[in-house]
Amino acid sequence: MASRTSRAALVLLSCFALFASPVQAAEGGGTASANVKLVANVPKKAPFDDSTAYATDMAFQGRYAFVGNYNGFTIYDVGDPAKPSIVSQVLCPGAQNDVSVHGDLLFLSVDEPRSNDSCKSDFGTPTSRKSWEGIRIFDIKDKRRPRYLKAVETACGSHTHTLVPDKKGAAVYLYVSSYDPADLFPECKPPHDKISIVKVPLKSPRTAKVVSTPVLFPDGGNESQDGLLLGTSGCHDITVYPKKDLAAGACMGDGVLLDIADREHPKVIDTVTDDNFAFWHSATFNNAGTKVVFTDELGGGLAATCTKSVGPKRGADAVFDIVDRTLVFRSYYKIPRHQKAGENCVAHNGSLVPVKGRDVMVQAWYQGGVSVWDFTDSRKPVEIGYFDRGPFKPRDVAGSWSAYYYNGFVFSSEIQRGLDVLKLTDKRTAPAARIRLRVLNAQTQYGF
Repeated sequence: MASRTSRAALVLLSCFALFASPVQAAEGGGTASANVKLVANVPKKAPFDDSTAYATDMAFQGRYAFVGNYNGFTIYDVGDPAKPSIVSQVLCPGAQNDVSVHGDLLFLSVDEPRSNDSCKSDFGTPTSRKSWEGIRIFDIKDKRRPRYLKAVETACGSHTHTLVPDKKGAAVYLYVSSYDPADLFPECKPPHDKISIVKVPLKSPRTAKVVSTPVLFPDGGNESQDGLLLGTSGCHDITVYPKKDLAAGACMGDGVLLDIADREHPKVIDTVTDDNFAFWHSATFNNAGTKVVFTDELGGGLAATCTKSVGPKRGADAVFDIVDRTLVFRSYYKIPRHQKAGENCVAHNGSLVPVKGRDVMVQAWYQGGVSVWDFTDSRKPVEIGYFDRGPFKPRDVAGSWSAYYYNGFVFSSEIQRGLDVLKLTDKRTAPAARIRLRVLNAQTQYGF
């Protein structure tokens, strides 16, 4: 999502397929395909149950799910997916608190000025050099009592970050994406056509620091496209495929393909634009690393873009093949159901369903719900299942922020309703249930 507060109040908010199964009633008066069933829900719990305490991104490790929230993060025990439970909650406010995990470490992205880097901070002043935003690092060895270790300040904060292991196993890098510079922000002035790279030595995480700030758009990026484009001034999200030394960046006005063989100095190898994209939001490789799905977060996650008037090519996914290290457009994908005018709905975060030989993805669409779709044929993507709770009442920003497949189940971070666990039962995806992962950070992809 585009930042809700976006440097307090001084920045504007930015931030066809076929049904495969019969429709059944879903919880809350919504609908679902017959092959997708809600098996569990854990409502948000105080101090994360306020309507402005949005549940955000997720990561997984062993039997645990880690879910970010604008107020901090929650650790769930999902060893029995039908009976998930809250293990602990850490109150540590800061938008968006997107999360990743590695070993005993957890990382949070903070993309709003805070009065200091502690978990007891208040809103800061974006025009003050004393304000802080960036990466927070926690020790999660004891899941019931996480410990705050370190903060690393980054230019323009950290809207999202991507965990990238080094090649020796001694450190991890965090590729920090941020945007929305302005002349009145002393530590976030334009141009801001770069990312920040934080190195975290695994034996001494308290020594983590920014080691490089590579400029990805020395010519300024896509700023002049007609329409609703939010021009490039940094990146929103980056997904890496470490074993292939590749990354795909969704950078507001541009989609990019990167060579990350040198982890501290990634190089752009191709850049694409699209007249129908207003905000390049996120990226997902297929398992072979031969395709990339980019999302367009038209309306910043706050608008109703899954309507007939908006149409099937805007606020959608775009499927690109990688041909000779260049990105070649093939098709769009958008959920084939029109949502109500009051339902915020647009393409958002998802991950692969690990089906060998096929390209299947589960994806969040805010109040459009969760969609499971097949893009094995890049030119003809098709939906094979979905779950839609229906409109949230009272009207507010709601819906599935992230939907990820992990060890036989789909987990959905529902902005207002908490953690949903879905079961996908379909012969086309059945082999995925046999694949067991030890960790999942959706923006760090490995072959299965």
